[in-house]
Amino acid sequence: MDILLIGGLWLNGTVWGPVAYELEALGHRPVPLTLPGQGDGAESATLDDQVAAVLAAVDAAPGRVMVAGHSAACALAWLAADRRPERVAKVALIGGCPTSHGQPYADFFEVRDGGMPFPGWDPFEGPDTADLDDTARRELAAAAIPVPEGVAKGVVRLTDDRRFDVPVVVVCPEFTPAQAREWIAAGDVPELARAKRVDFVDIDSGHWPMVTEPVALARILAEAAADTD
Repeated sequence: MDILLIGGLWLNGTVWGPVAYELEALGHRPVPLTLPGQGDGAESATLDDQVAAVLAAVDAAPGRVMVAGHSAACALAWLAADRRPERVAKVALIGGCPTSHGQPYADFFEVRDGGMPFPGWDPFEGPDTADLDDTARRELAAAAIPVPEGVAKGVVRLTDDRRFDVPVVVVCPEFTPAQAREWIAAGDVPELARAKRVDFVDIDSGHWPMVTEPVALARILAEAAADTD
């Protein structure tokens, strides 16, 4: 199966290299995406541009696909299910949850000169970064690409209730499946509360498992892809 891999904020498609290698060995076709404005030089890209890039990858696949989104890009993976419910066999959410309709995509940090730069490691101290060594921190920070303002402040628009028919697997890195279930039950993740099938898988990592646990993450994704109709 084709597995689309969408990195979170500041990341381009190269972050998925070790995961993609393992997925190929497991018999799948990984498609790491470099989103408009996050590695292709399109500094004025918008959220609509990124959604269009994800949908183009879905449409280019020979069959149904699994779309895996990391962190903020969980919203992009869910938007793919919203726009192409008949083409998306499953959505994998890695370290994040779908953004609700009408909410900004990722207006989390200060925007300067038209972009939202990586804010440094201070906001992520704790479980997010506990497994990142100094080398990994340096490399991630050095490669971080400011997110265009039109992406960060873009508004998520969900239009097709058939998205709730698409199975979801929540991959839980810096939080546990029990915590994720509690958030959904409390009404904090209304999109997943309405989804008809949501599975949870734990992974012993911080927020960037594609960096620290790529083999384990690839195996989780491969198993999820195998468990599709």
